[in-house]
Amino acid sequence: MAFGSLSLKARALHLLARREHSRSELQTKLARHVQEGDNLAALLDELQARDFINPQRVAESVVHQRAARFGTQRVLQELRRKGLDDDLVRATAAQLADTELQRARAVWRQRFGSAPPPATPQERARQMRFLAARGFAADVVRRVVPGRGYDGDELE
Repeated sequence: MAFGSLSLKARALHLLARREHSRSELQTKLARHVQEGDNLAALLDELQARDFINPQRVAESVVHQRAARFGTQRVLQELRRKGLDDDLVRATAAQLADTELQRARAVWRQRFGSAPPPATPQERARQMRFLAARGFAADVVRRVVPGRGYDGDELE
């Protein structure tokens, strides 16, 4: 059976078999395939009732895939983009906050670990921007990037 001729439910199950999807993601992906007689809302309700759509699993999946490389803010942004509710996003933020410093240090070591500490304010700023762009909090970034490698640095 070709993918182009699948029913709406088969498409949904195919997507869910590949990875966890939020209700909002499935609705967006399946909306263009709705044909006359299909009831997308009822299908999503059925899938959610059978626990094929589970927001908690979606959040855990995102954390598992992204937390080792990205900061809390970047992971939370992805959760919000997936349409997860604010309570779940806040709970995930609390979970990630406990490990953000360790995760930032690991990302910094992976990228800059073999290099000497930054010798200029410009190099330190470059390394800080790298971590900030990955979604790590500013206070965590300041604690991770070494700052005593050049004259005039009084940040730490």
